[in-house]
Amino acid sequence: QVQLVESGGGLVQPGGSLRLSCAASGSIASIGAMGWYRQAPGKQRELVATITSGGTTNYADSVKGRFTISRDSAKNTVYLQMNSLKPEDTAVYYCNADIIRRSTWASRNYWGQGTQVTVSS
Repeated sequence: QVQLVESGGGLVQPGGSLRLSCAASGSIASIGAMGWYRQAPGKQRELVATITSGGTTNYADSVKGRFTISRDSAKNTVYLQMNSLKPEDTAVYYCNADIIRRSTWASRNYWGQGTQVTVSS
């Protein structure tokens, strides 16, 4: 069994910062790309940022210069540092990862349960 568990969401004022964490646990052989997506009410889920196992990053245009994705491979954890937050960043943020399980040695895509981020004064 493999799980992704997010933490760090909450309520923050415009211009503030939050740091999201997502830890993968279970019988993991290796982790490939990891990323963050978000879904606002009434909207489709969209990509926020991704990071490969080699550290190459990709960001949505709407968050470039404000958000930073990073990972700690030793801890099987991916982070999202969010600065200069805006009300339009309000959404449920989901962690995503390509994980190879020791039992199957096949890659499968996993999602976390989501964490709410609300930017409001």
